[in-house]
Amino acid sequence: MAETRTIQRFFKDIQTRGIVFTAFTLLLLAALVGVGSGDVSTVRQLAPGIYYWQGNSENHEQTNVGWVIFKDGVLVIDANFPWGAKKILPEIKKTTDKPIRMVFNTHYHADHSYGNSVFVDAGAAVVATEDCAIESRSKGPGDVLNQTKAPPERMEHPTIRFQDRMAIDDGTHRVELIKLGPAHSKGDAVAYFPAEHIVFTGDLTVNWTSGNNLSDPDANYNNWIHALDQLATWNPTIVASGHGVLGDLGIIKGQRGYLNEIWTKVQSGRAAGKTPEQIVETVNVSQYQPFAADPARIAGAVRTMYRNVDRQSRLPR
Repeated sequence: MAETRTIQRFFKDIQTRGIVFTAFTLLLLAALVGVGSGDVSTVRQLAPGIYYWQGNSENHEQTNVGWVIFKDGVLVIDANFPWGAKKILPEIKKTTDKPIRMVFNTHYHADHSYGNSVFVDAGAAVVATEDCAIESRSKGPGDVLNQTKAPPERMEHPTIRFQDRMAIDDGTHRVELIKLGPAHSKGDAVAYFPAEHIVFTGDLTVNWTSGNNLSDPDANYNNWIHALDQLATWNPTIVASGHGVLGDLGIIKGQRGYLNEIWTKVQSGRAAGKTPEQIVETVNVSQYQPFAADPARIAGAVRTMYRNVDRQSRLPR
């Protein structure tokens, strides 16, 4: 049975008890309200008390970040890199004077979690799935090195952990943190707002032309497809992907079709003894935009998936 944690007035409780758990429309987008000064803002209010910060790949701050303002504090969704988090923190403070109580990592990858330390210094605890917490310690330092080309200076790992599901409901907002991994990584989870029909997917979906990262050693492509099917049943109005611009249900369906086409061709091609280059010639994802905009990245995705599946097939059962 999936474990469910429902927390009322959680933010006050965490400070006093130190709890650790083991367990679009175009019209709508056009109506989103910008927050902050200047002609262009990277912050949007998605619903009352729910905000979204658009990542910037040119500055190596490519991960989208969200936050929700509860009665007693703020929950942040993903942490970006430390230099990105330092820009996001003052944006949060423009929307509320309430303290930041938690930062939720959708998964352990450095572009989503390396900025944890900035929010911890601001008073937050880090929350994630049990599997994400394990990956943070075992694979996190290596991913920081891979993404930043330098060893980590400081990492803050999750201290609030849940197995399958954790709900935070203070009567003003309800957010459900739901594990859907293994998929993009072993410990993937999403932040779902059922009343507002909003979901922050982490890297289960992206909405840019750079494709998605299929290289995690614990990626499970078959379950990833099933996770996207589950997300689609929620029929969200706003989908905040891990990277790229805001989208709707179509992003989930498009990501699913793109991934399923590559996964199907890699499986059948390997079974037939084809090389990755031969499989590339059989893949047709042209209908799945924006993921299929770059043929070189599509070919790279096929090669990455082939190598990963081949490596996983050799592991002891």
